[in-house]
Amino acid sequence: MLQVKNILFGYNKTSVLNDISFSLIPGENLAVIGESGSGKSTLLRLIYGEYDLPQGEIFWKEQQILGPKHNLVIGYDFMKYVTQEFDLMPFITVEENIGKYLSRFYPKEKQKRTDELIKVVELEAFAKTKVKNLSGGQKQRVALARALAKEPEILLLDEPFSHIDNFKKQSLRRSIFKYLKEKNIACIVATHDKNDVLGFADKMIVLDNKKVIAQDTPQNLYNNPKLPLIASFFEEFNVFDGVIYYARQLQIIEKSELKGIVKASYFNGYNWLIEVENNDTSIFIKHISKIKKGITICFKII
Repeated sequence: MLQVKNILFGYNKTSVLNDISFSLIPGENLAVIGESGSGKSTLLRLIYGEYDLPQGEIFWKEQQILGPKHNLVIGYDFMKYVTQEFDLMPFITVEENIGKYLSRFYPKEKQKRTDELIKVVELEAFAKTKVKNLSGGQKQRVALARALAKEPEILLLDEPFSHIDNFKKQSLRRSIFKYLKEKNIACIVATHDKNDVLGFADKMIVLDNKKVIAQDTPQNLYNNPKLPLIASFFEEFNVFDGVIYYARQLQIIEKSELKGIVKASYFNGYNWLIEVENNDTSIFIKHISKIKKGITICFKII
C-alpha cells in the first residue's frame, strides 16, 4: 500500500502542497486533477523521491520513500515514473529501448517480453524504427512501455497521453490500464483530461490552493460536484442559487419563467451547446439542434 501522510512541500519558501494525505493499494488507479500550478507534478516527484520532505511521510508497503539527502540515486526499483520529458535513447530502435531494461541472459524471454510491451502500447509497426524518427506521441508510448518493462509495483504517470493524437488515445488508454489491472500494478495519473479518468480511475483527488479539496470515486465526484472547479473538469456547467447544474441538466422548452437570449451555438457532434445570456450571465444548455443568435428561449432545470 502507498501511504502519503500529511506532507508539506514548497520551493524557495513558497508553499506548493500543504497537509496532503491519501492511500493507494496494489492494482488501484488514482487520478490527480487540478489546475496548472496546483502541484500535481510536484506530488508525483515527491512520491518518486526526487525531493526531500520538510514535513510528512511517504511509504510504499514497509519502505519509506526518501529524497536525495538519503539516496545517492533517486528512485526505487519497485517504482517507475513517466514524465513529460521522455529521456529515450534516440539512435536505437523501439524494441532496443524497451529491451535495455530486460535481462540479456535470457534472449528468448527478453524478446517475448519486449514484443508483449510493444503490443500493449500499439507500436508493432514501429518495433524496428529508431526512436529519433518517431513522432512525439510515439515516443510517449515507448516511454510507457519502457517503464513497464521491469514490472514495477507502482507506476507514476504525468499527463501520459498528452502527446498522443485522438486517433490512438482511447484504444491506448484501454490497453494500458487493462494491462495495469491484470498485473496488479498501482498507478497514479496526473492529468488535465477527463478521459484519462472516467472509465479507468478507481478514485480521484482534486488539488486546489495547495490542498486536497475532494477525494472520492470519479463517479461520485461527477454526479455530485460540490465545487465549480470539480464540475469544470468534467463538463460545461451552470450555477443557480449556489447549486451546480451541468449543461445537460437544462432543457429548452416552450414556456418558462427562466428565459435568455441565444449568444452562440457550438457543435459537439451528437448535440449542440447553446450559450444563452440570462441576467447578464452566460449559461450553457445542451440541445439537439443549432439555434439562431438573438432568439429568446425558455428553459428549465431537469
